[in-house]
Amino acid sequence: MTKVGRSTVTTTVPVTEETFAQAGKVLAVHLSYSSRAAQRGRTPKFPSYFLKASSSLSATNGTVERPAGTELLAFEGEIALIIGTAARRVSVEEAWTYVGSITASNDLGVHDMKYADKGSNIRSKSGDGYTPLGPNLLDAASLDPAKLRVQTWVNGNLAQDATTSELLFSFAQIVADLSQQMTLQPGDIILTGTPAGSTVFFPGDVVEVEVTDLITGTSTGKLKTTATEGTAAFGSFGNQPKVNEKDKEDAYGDRTSAGLPPVITGKDALTDAVREQLASVATATLSATLRKRGLNNVNIEVPGATKGMQRVIGTARTLRYIPNREDLFKAHGGGYNTQKQSIDSLNSGEILVMEARGETGSATLGDILALRSQQLGAAGIISDGGVRDLDAVSNLEIPVFYNGAHPAVLGRKHVAWDKDITVACGGVSVQPGDVIVADSDGIVVIPPALVEEVAAEAVVTESNDEFIFAMVKRGYAIEGLFPMNAEWKAKYNAWKDAGSPELDSWVL
Repeated sequence: MTKVGRSTVTTTVPVTEETFAQAGKVLAVHLSYSSRAAQRGRTPKFPSYFLKASSSLSATNGTVERPAGTELLAFEGEIALIIGTAARRVSVEEAWTYVGSITASNDLGVHDMKYADKGSNIRSKSGDGYTPLGPNLLDAASLDPAKLRVQTWVNGNLAQDATTSELLFSFAQIVADLSQQMTLQPGDIILTGTPAGSTVFFPGDVVEVEVTDLITGTSTGKLKTTATEGTAAFGSFGNQPKVNEKDKEDAYGDRTSAGLPPVITGKDALTDAVREQLASVATATLSATLRKRGLNNVNIEVPGATKGMQRVIGTARTLRYIPNREDLFKAHGGGYNTQKQSIDSLNSGEILVMEARGETGSATLGDILALRSQQLGAAGIISDGGVRDLDAVSNLEIPVFYNGAHPAVLGRKHVAWDKDITVACGGVSVQPGDVIVADSDGIVVIPPALVEEVAAEAVVTESNDEFIFAMVKRGYAIEGLFPMNAEWKAKYNAWKDAGSPELDSWVL
């Protein structure tokens, strides 16, 4: 069959057993479509790859088994490139000429076994029938690779629909990149990645993938695969299927589709109402409220505070210093190092928490970096190490909490090593996104998932304490009042019902 367009003829020929026999290598791209990268929450600078067994190749109208004991069989509609001419160290400009044909493919995988091979995808992606191709090949020479469309249907319902205009990496770049280290032989297959919409399907479901030339309308035809339920369990001599929340999220595409609760971040939890509540209560009250929930190790212990009792509320970003070793500092400490990168990446309302092992023998921060943090809108900086230029830092608007002052530069004791990881600061574990409430009375770390209920309960506790303090001030004895017995609770509730009037003049 032929179609005329663009002064060319696009020829289609069927995928045959010979197509599979010539496939010495099956290479696959991890992430290549912008919509998929957005789903994953990361956009790679360059393409990366994994291998699939050539024995996983299969034809249209076939079946794929979901192994017994597994639940996360997922489809990924893709465009497959089939190499036509041997390619070794070819340029991006000429790389497309080495592609002989393209076709539809389905990069199937069972996420229950993804953990077993530490990212290589050998067992999760290379099962028999896990790489169906076809039904027809399109001649690459007559195609514009930037004007192709890939679509996927599940039981007749459209699940994926994207064009190659949204590719992060062109097909030519992928071919050229792979050819730098290996010879791409005629018949080798490259799976070029999937757009958003990939998800889990189930025994009995039918998945169809089609690739279309947007200029001529020529199509590969629909590649059809039906899922079946396996009956043979994995042997005890090998890894067993295993699923965690991340596997489910990856397989389904997002947490909602996987039936998982949303991940609550500090920025999500720190609403205006919650922030107002946190600002109205003492850090001691917050600490006591967390202790009721079994969280005792939530108080960062550093003695210095440049702004005294000024309340600081924000979400944590983190930076870790390791003990200085001269060769490591030479490799990692100079220039635009991790410390400077961390400071430059701060956003409004964030608090930089620095792990310095309690070492005060050199500084972890000076006035220039503190000023930069202030300019970016950071809410504060916390370090369990030293601060230099303390007078200048204290005169800045940004609150800084520190363990001591020292004039020496970073490299005397520290190498800036990691950022945006879990750190230990002032004896407390802090994760990026934790909510921090701080003043010179104390620094409290609140897990984001708890902040709303902790803030609300702390407000109630503070109200109780305010009432008790006023009653003690008026001369009442502690017994029965602190904590309140039934009689005092009744009086407290009456005061609240009256709208919490001025306690000094309120009549019991």
